[in-house]
Amino acid sequence: MHWTQVYDPLGHWWLSTLVAGLPILILFGLLAGLRLKPHWCAAAGAFAAILVAVLVFGMPPILAATSFLYGVAFGLLKIAWIVLAAVYLYDISVETGQFEIMKESVATVTPDRRLQVLLVAFCFGAFIEGAAGFGAPVAIAGAFMIGLGFQPFHAAALNLIANTAPVAWGAIGTPVHTLAAVTALPESDLSAMIGRILPLTAVIVPFWLVRTMVGWKETFAVFPAILVVGCSFALTQFFWANYVDSNLVDIMGGVVSIVAAIVFLRYWKPKTIWRFDYDGKAVPLPPPQGEIVDQFGAEWKARDFDGNLQPRSYTAAQILKAWMPFAVLSLLVLLWGLPSIKLAMNRATTPAFQVVLPDGQPRPGQPGWDVPYLHNAVYRAAPVVAKPTAEPARYDFNWLSATGTGCFLAAILTGLLLGLRPIRLAQIFWRTLVRMRLAMVAISFMLGLGFVTRYSGLDAVLGLAFTRTGVLYPFFGTFLGWLGVALTGSDTSSNALFGSLQRITSQQLGVDPVLMCAANSAGGVMGKMVDAQSITIATAATEQVGNEGIIFRFVAWHSVALGAIVGVIVLLYAYGFRFAVPHGLQFVK
Repeated sequence: MHWTQVYDPLGHWWLSTLVAGLPILILFGLLAGLRLKPHWCAAAGAFAAILVAVLVFGMPPILAATSFLYGVAFGLLKIAWIVLAAVYLYDISVETGQFEIMKESVATVTPDRRLQVLLVAFCFGAFIEGAAGFGAPVAIAGAFMIGLGFQPFHAAALNLIANTAPVAWGAIGTPVHTLAAVTALPESDLSAMIGRILPLTAVIVPFWLVRTMVGWKETFAVFPAILVVGCSFALTQFFWANYVDSNLVDIMGGVVSIVAAIVFLRYWKPKTIWRFDYDGKAVPLPPPQGEIVDQFGAEWKARDFDGNLQPRSYTAAQILKAWMPFAVLSLLVLLWGLPSIKLAMNRATTPAFQVVLPDGQPRPGQPGWDVPYLHNAVYRAAPVVAKPTAEPARYDFNWLSATGTGCFLAAILTGLLLGLRPIRLAQIFWRTLVRMRLAMVAISFMLGLGFVTRYSGLDAVLGLAFTRTGVLYPFFGTFLGWLGVALTGSDTSSNALFGSLQRITSQQLGVDPVLMCAANSAGGVMGKMVDAQSITIATAATEQVGNEGIIFRFVAWHSVALGAIVGVIVLLYAYGFRFAVPHGLQFVK
């Protein structure tokens, strides 16, 4: 069975676009409007997508159903497994009492909530994004911030906003690798161009993050620290993306910004310590001189946020032990992301990873089992692609090399090192699984919806609407990437969906294809905070399932506004600074 996607079944592009958008409108309408549980919203959106695909766009029912099941299977292993394992690690850390010590060690660096959100949500989140991606930063950093004393809503919303600028190089550069593969453009040029767009926003996002929490006056009170965090991350991001490689951009940016912030805060303090209303009122700091500072520091360690006396003296060994779970997590996730290690594990453990053809040659294309009925049965057509192209559908059951497995093994290892018995580890995991079960269903159904949208061509119909904007295409083409991530929850998937369309359209309009393909990825990162998958992960990790609609309404305008800023930057590159678009750039070997 073969089926070619149809992009205007109703004979009027605007009407076909409206119908193609119905599943997304239903999803977010139920989520934000009626505030239904996310798994019911995802199921309704997926069912609507199947009906639209079959009844309006003519997709064979067997292909629509198979694409949904393929998405569910993908979501369980690739996304939900990461979130479950990350929350499991957090639960182990709490169970052993180490999270309290971690919380105090961060408070020792700074008790100021504005600076804590920069360190944890932005800097540490960027590091986790670079190592794992796919929801891990929101889950891990969100749980971390709750341990610090942030309310669940603030922990979820602030991490969604923070997890933007690093996303284009997440999971060891996976989005850039995918973009280069689907566009046939040099990866070094694409990475460098993204690295000339997003560093500008990397300076803006920390300021935006703090301003979301507090007023203008309180924001400018920590402006020096915001500059240090934003500029150190942005400069590292620019340098690494342009001159080194596309794999470690976020990891190095996160490490450099964390170190720069900690060193800076040793010599600079805000005039007041700002906390939320539920923490108490702002505490004025004494003049930064001599013995008064030492006396205040000792008093601060002896009292909690409400002024109650609490012992807070920990040795360096205790602090290192408390941080061990996340140190082990970072190390294993980084190793799991290295191509050589991932390849070796896949060859040893993944069924159907490498298939040998009758002529003795390895099968080309992505590894895995051919999904029955669906693999190469759906064809994309012009103008989305230059010539009819079959859509592959292979499922690689990479149970060992999956990022979630790295997180899970990190949790088991640290639990054993911290003295937990296997039976207790099993009990904690069961408790985590029960608590996360509906969130995992919601995440999987969200991916099912995304895969139906992809294989039915509904995403392409929505994307083609953006190509009708003429001279303003650089601005609206950036929002095409934003739409891709909002639909699929992944910058990687957005690049796979719209990368080829960006190249074809930009060449037709006389805009540099390197710029527009990079803009797809750069614009996509700002859609990360509103995609249903990320919001579901955030609420699951912060234990507030059911508040997805409230969080969506809160972050929606932030997402659109930041996306517009990226669009303006791309517009300036397209017509004012064309010389800055790289061509033929080579990474340093």
